[in-house]
Amino acid sequence: MKNRLALAALVLWGVTVAGAGFMFVRGRTAPASDGRTAVLLAPADRDFVLAEMRNLLEATQNIAAALAEDDRAKLAAAARLGGRGSVKGVPADLLVRLPVDFKQAGMAMHGGFDKIAEAADRGESMKQLNARLADQLNLCVGCHQTYRIDAVH
Repeated sequence: MKNRLALAALVLWGVTVAGAGFMFVRGRTAPASDGRTAVLLAPADRDFVLAEMRNLLEATQNIAAALAEDDRAKLAAAARLGGRGSVKGVPADLLVRLPVDFKQAGMAMHGGFDKIAEAADRGESMKQLNARLADQLNLCVGCHQTYRIDAVH
């Protein structure tokens, strides 16, 4: 009897781990009517993700302004606003619901902002920094062409 109970517990544990792993990789998604992948989130989670995107857009705008002003210090400070240090308070359960490619794109985006800040601190030319910003925008465009964030109740 004990062996059967232990085996049942082990099988249940395995199914749970496999399900959680599947959700961590796939997230909660569905094909969208516009050909992209809809990431399905509760309204509060959707609001959180969209606020993160607005923060990245604001950092991008501030970097562009610093480039126009030829102000390397202001550029580095603006880039840090979008860097990995800005990723605070992301609910762990939200991370499970996001597809792994989406999470990877987000971390690449935040890491790219850190690289821009570091390059500005090292004294890279404004032309080089502008090229880095263009690469960042390619990440934005690629993600927005692939995903959309939908609220589900």
